Amino acid sequence: MLTVKIKDIIFKSPIMVASGTFGYGNEVKDLVDISKIGCIITKSVTLNPREGNPPPRIHETSSGMLNSIGLANVGVREFCDKKLPYLNEMKTHFIINIAGSTFEEYMQVLEMIENSNAKHVGYEINISCPNVKEGGMEFGVVSDSTYKLTSKLRSMTDKLLIMKLSPNVTNIEEIALAAEQGGADAVSAVNTFVGMGIDYKTGKMLLSTKFGGLSGPAIKPMAIAKIHKIYNKVKIPVIGMGGISSFEDIIEFIRAGSSLVQIGTLNYKEPSIACRLYEELENFLSENKITNIKKLKGENYV
Repeated sequence: MLTVKIKDIIFKSPIMVASGTFGYGNEVKDLVDISKIGCIITKSVTLNPREGNPPPRIHETSSGMLNSIGLANVGVREFCDKKLPYLNEMKTHFIINIAGSTFEEYMQVLEMIENSNAKHVGYEINISCPNVKEGGMEFGVVSDSTYKLTSKLRSMTDKLLIMKLSPNVTNIEEIALAAEQGGADAVSAVNTFVGMGIDYKTGKMLLSTKFGGLSGPAIKPMAIAKIHKIYNKVKIPVIGMGGISSFEDIIEFIRAGSSLVQIGTLNYKEPSIACRLYEELENFLSENKITNIKKLKGENYV
């Protein structure tokens, strides 16, 4: 009823947990029934360890969150040595998110993981982070660069290759098309929108980097619009995200064209939300005599 297939990989649920919002998976092992999550996407892995941006780097808004974490992570070597052993034992699929500042960095990280004993089903390539001064964002705003990077990484792996797209572009569907033409198996969209916050009393910026990424319920209508534009442009699956907090939201994203979805910001508030929404979604389909969730995709929208 809730299974979704991309390429030769079957996901038992259309609900994934987004990169950067679920750690490496083991942080919530005692709080969540991992078997009810369709896929865990690791936080971004870079070539070298990153401490990220200095604090303050998170600020709660009235309907979401501003963050400027800056891709803090342990680096690919420690990831392979210390994180993969746990990930390999999880009772669901996992996908490794990769970030970099140059083509070569992306390729080096992917090559090291390919040569490890990882049991992941694919990669999500972060070309859309608004929280760093260099790197991924540059690839994600230019079609030619997206095509070139996708093509290079495609030649290095047979696993799922998913390009994560930025909404902070003029024409997101053209970026998605470039990823498809470069050999991507799917695109995930959207990453956070650029935002900023100011303390009205002091005039100080609420984030050390001034600008950060806005996520949460506030971005849902904009995210759905981007999903629908991409869906009408490409033939590969779209993995939708952006402010999902209920099973009704999931259905909206699927009707707009998503094959799967990712839960992000709400994981911080309710770590087991993906499990709860799985059960609610299953009940909805059963009550409405819908045999498989894919029957809703791209249908019945105005």
